[in-house]
Amino acid sequence: MKFVSWNVNGIRACTNKGFLDYFKEANADIFCLQETKLQAGQINLELEGYHQFWNYAEKKGYSGTAVFTKEEPISVKYGIGSVEHDHEGRAITLEFEKFHLVNVYTPNSQRDLARLGYRIAWEDRLREYLLDLDQDKPVILCGDLNVAHREVDLKNPKPNRGNSGFTDEERGKMTELLSSGFVDSFRHLHPDATDVYTWWSYMNKVRERNIGWRIDYFIVSEKLAPAITAADAACFVLGSDHCPVTLELNINE
Repeated sequence: MKFVSWNVNGIRACTNKGFLDYFKEANADIFCLQETKLQAGQINLELEGYHQFWNYAEKKGYSGTAVFTKEEPISVKYGIGSVEHDHEGRAITLEFEKFHLVNVYTPNSQRDLARLGYRIAWEDRLREYLLDLDQDKPVILCGDLNVAHREVDLKNPKPNRGNSGFTDEERGKMTELLSSGFVDSFRHLHPDATDVYTWWSYMNKVRERNIGWRIDYFIVSEKLAPAITAADAACFVLGSDHCPVTLELNINE
């Protein structure tokens, strides 16, 4: 099976920048979006052969997630079962026969770290949620997780230490998640890869010079690790300040 995840930074804008061309070319079995930035009825995407599921934030033009899947899921859940966190449209879970697919857009701690406490509470609740699901069947977590886990995951780690997305607290929560029975699919296949990023600032020529961060992931239950056949970042795809990330699994293994 092929999976794609992409923070589109506004799906309406992205559709004017080649989204549908890439969507058709990718031909994923499951395609996940983050930061859709719209409300119900504000877009009509004709995606033949796909079931569509959208989770909208209460705040207009903010956050939001979506999942497009060829196979109809057994069930769909919106949010992570938290009154504190489920009003921003940040999570969708689809249950299939052999796995749970969880698409998330992790809260940003903000430049002044004003939302770091909220973010850490989100991390703890999400981990509990994933562990509960994992007791039922394996989990595939994807999305913009808003953290560069290791120094190799961003171009300039030393000057960014302590900044949003590279605080010790955020990195520690990723370590905690992985230590609880999950695998970063990209690092599983490419443990020493450098200069592979998924987000670049809109500042002048930053993307052209590949001064980026790897903050978009496919994280899978350890029991699925042997099934990973490919995991990559489609850095060549434009249309957003993020690029898509991809995962391929031999789900029958």
